Amino acid sequence: MTPSHTAAIPAQPAGLSAGLTFVMAAACGLIAANLYYAQPLAGPIAESIGLPVHATGLIVTLTQIGYGLGLLFLVPLGDLVENRRLILTMIGVVTLALIAAGLSTTPGPFLAASLAIGLGAVAVQMIVPFAAGLAPDHARGKVVGNVMSGLMVGIMLARPVSSFIAQFASWHAVFFLSAAVMVGLATVLATQLPRRAPSTRLGYFGLIGSMGRLLVSQPVLQRRAAYQAFQFSSFSLFWTVTPLYLAGPAFGLSQTGIALFALAGVAGAIASPIAGRLADRGLARPATAFGLLSGVAGYLITHIAPDGSAIALALLTLAAILIDFGVTMTLVTGQRAIYGLGADLRSRLNGLFMAIFFTGGAIGSAVGAWAFAEGGWSLASMIGGALPLTAFIVFLTERRSR
Repeated sequence: MTPSHTAAIPAQPAGLSAGLTFVMAAACGLIAANLYYAQPLAGPIAESIGLPVHATGLIVTLTQIGYGLGLLFLVPLGDLVENRRLILTMIGVVTLALIAAGLSTTPGPFLAASLAIGLGAVAVQMIVPFAAGLAPDHARGKVVGNVMSGLMVGIMLARPVSSFIAQFASWHAVFFLSAAVMVGLATVLATQLPRRAPSTRLGYFGLIGSMGRLLVSQPVLQRRAAYQAFQFSSFSLFWTVTPLYLAGPAFGLSQTGIALFALAGVAGAIASPIAGRLADRGLARPATAFGLLSGVAGYLITHIAPDGSAIALALLTLAAILIDFGVTMTLVTGQRAIYGLGADLRSRLNGLFMAIFFTGGAIGSAVGAWAFAEGGWSLASMIGGALPLTAFIVFLTERRSR
């Protein structure tokens, strides 16, 4: 194990109140939503700012790149910099980036703003380990689960919310409204968050350099990140392909219908508090297995009924809930496991964990689009189901801890 170099000053000896837990969960959801608002609006945005059709994907890709860079190079600062100030600074970055995106009329400024939105949105991954640090050991999984439920709801609601707003106003309004929400959120967090000031002898480059050693020396991190990379790859594949599948000749749904379908997936967020409580009771292994198999089952049931039938649509909706439930279950149990590796390492561990599984998600989106173009839902769903099944097979090789 990498030697401990930091010792955080306890921010709140009594633990974490229900009110503060709710505030942190809401903050995670509102900030994370900024990563996904532009996805259903990519076409209208590209047309408005004069971005060529073949480059439309950059609208989403640059936000993801910014987020990935932030996970590796900004989130670890939580082990070095006073946490409340760091979180508020990153919310400031995302607020300015949202305003810049809303004001953009040409590709260059908008794409730069998209990158900055991703960078600033990593405030989410500073809040989660902060909450875990405030929680007592016996309730850490419960707290992480509750906070992550807010994050997952934000991710799942972002696309239908932005589509809904854009129907009644321009796409610019989506970014301006979110910027206003960020200002209000920063005001609340400035008054509600306690101080947490890590004490460290490491400089920034030493901090970043230590992450490689952590990845090599922590088998729990390696396994949990691998499980989640497969899970999130499957999740991203599903949500990349299903809008295409539902809009196609089999179902012929409108954008409103697809948005309502996406809302159904929010039900999967109930897995967060359940997973956290199971992990606190020492049941992380069965919870992990159930989460992985939920993903497999979700894809399998989509082949029971004929394409385009009402039953097929109902089963696809149930699949969305199962897949979202499964990925949330393994995410929370994984975070609960890695946060137990050391209080002074949580931000770096979280940055590595998130960066690895986020990479899996990006790969899943790309593979999903290719698979659907080549072989329709049959090929895409076969790959999507194979991903959590592979993770489950790897999970079976895990030794039960003493």
